[in-house]
Amino acid sequence: MTWGRRMETDNSLNTSMDSAKKHYSSLFSLPSLNRTLLAVAATCIAGIGIVTFLLFPFLYSILLGVSFFAVTLLADLVVTKVILNCDPIFTLRRTLVLSLVGWLFWFLLMVLGVGLAFWFDGLFWVKLSLLGYAAVLTLRVLVFSATSSAAKWRQLVSVFLQPTLCIVAFVAFWISISSAFLAQILLFVVVAPIISCVAVYVLLNSIERLGKNVYSLPSLPLFKAFLLNWITDLNQPLEKYLEDMGKDTDIEGALLKFDSSKTKAAIILPLVHPGPFKNIGSSLLPSLLKHEFEKEFNCDAFVPLGILGHELDLASQAQNEKIVSEVISSADFSATNVLASPSVRVQEGTATAISQVFGDTVFVSFSLAPKTTEDLPQELGRLVSLEAKKYGLNHAIVVNAHNSLTEIIDTDEYVAVLQVAASLCLQKVASLPTFPFKVGSATVYTKEFSLKQGMGAGGITAVAFEVDNQKTVYAVIDGNNLISGFREKILASLASLGFDQSEVFTTDTHSVSALVTGRRGYHPVGEVIDQNVLIGYISEAAKRAASNLEEARAGCVSFTVPKVRVIGEEHLNSISILVDKAIVKVKQMVAPVFGLEGLILILLLLLF
Repeated sequence: MTWGRRMETDNSLNTSMDSAKKHYSSLFSLPSLNRTLLAVAATCIAGIGIVTFLLFPFLYSILLGVSFFAVTLLADLVVTKVILNCDPIFTLRRTLVLSLVGWLFWFLLMVLGVGLAFWFDGLFWVKLSLLGYAAVLTLRVLVFSATSSAAKWRQLVSVFLQPTLCIVAFVAFWISISSAFLAQILLFVVVAPIISCVAVYVLLNSIERLGKNVYSLPSLPLFKAFLLNWITDLNQPLEKYLEDMGKDTDIEGALLKFDSSKTKAAIILPLVHPGPFKNIGSSLLPSLLKHEFEKEFNCDAFVPLGILGHELDLASQAQNEKIVSEVISSADFSATNVLASPSVRVQEGTATAISQVFGDTVFVSFSLAPKTTEDLPQELGRLVSLEAKKYGLNHAIVVNAHNSLTEIIDTDEYVAVLQVAASLCLQKVASLPTFPFKVGSATVYTKEFSLKQGMGAGGITAVAFEVDNQKTVYAVIDGNNLISGFREKILASLASLGFDQSEVFTTDTHSVSALVTGRRGYHPVGEVIDQNVLIGYISEAAKRAASNLEEARAGCVSFTVPKVRVIGEEHLNSISILVDKAIVKVKQMVAPVFGLEGLILILLLLLF
């Protein structure tokens, strides 16, 4: 596959994943339990009580509203604590929110019924109230069928308990006023659930067919697994599907270690993409690897992004442990190379390459900033490694700076200039003399910045070098890219601190993805974070790294982790597209399916 074709595929995959993630983060944004409880009470007691007072005695109206609220709270408590106590999605808060949404539908139809009854016929209130009962049933059948992982009988009880108790209160209220049309009311109460279930079945079955026929994926089970992760952070159900659909591959990587009196710092580069999102697969790997390595060796670990894309997302967090274990065991060696070159920067068109030699190892990074710098093809990294060997450099740490994001993702247009920049940079750095060097490092954590703001758990890590009076600092932020223009502000700040060369990287962690609404489903670093505050933290890390410079030795080791389960680009693309297409399909079918259901119910009501 050509570079252009490879990068075009990667960009297409990123686009499909972003389309899925924009839905992912917007599904559930719920009010607190207390607010929900107050809203249900207000809708039932104040809303229904006041509205029905236009037709019936005040005491009757208030008692009806109170009874609706009481049976709703009782039913939701039973559903949450007894019926669905094994289902982590349906807490009392979420169950009450579902009831609140149902009551809003019911209340609006009651208001319409009271208005029609006031001007035309009293039976309009009864008929519209019964239609509200059917709407609530449909809503609950849809929600519990699509989201609950409990047994079917538990789902059915959860669907019918609250609406049944409410309709019993309603019928009792109606009988106290008039027994007219009681038989017809009871007939509707029995038939409406059947019609609701059929309508929901038609909708959900169409989604299931979409998954099986088009993508060979089980739509509803996958959707439920997604929901468990979205709502409760449980990763195992979804990762089980990813493990089943994935494939085994050997994961390569490299570790560049710097020793002084002890291990001083390490640049760790497993060829794993930190995705696909949130806490699924290898999304947490950069911070996990950093923390575990630092715990073992009591030093700062620098974990940038390699030259690769989503085709190497791990299928589960269990696979992360294989990478971490191999990296730690591979680091058990003594660094011996005491010479390093100054850092070199080459600008070729919009492509920037930075390189620096440590013994027989070359560190190379790429950026297209201020244009978008997204995932780069593995072929680029392989070619750099092959060319490095021509200069006697046995190891190459090839890094994607991943440090600029605009609305236009056109990385594939710059393949040629990236290759030229790499070649020129290697040629230039290989021609430089080498000298003894010093290294310093530091990590700063930013407690006020959260995952939703784009900052991962790995914080900011700076590694500083001094070679032949040249001071260089590399800073990596645990985030998913930088907003365009922010890199240049950071580099200007580092230059003002006296650094001759500098570059800023992100880990591309997808732990920050699928947490916020919007087209991307995440915020690149600097989009919502206060940029001046963050620059202050980066400067602090750089100054601390420069303050503990020590004479050091470098050593690099390559490693291979066999039989690691990856999701695979094809399956990841299918899953991402399915999420988006399924929601689009639902939007397309909601009106005709439930419109037809409503028409049938109205015709049924017109019979009496």
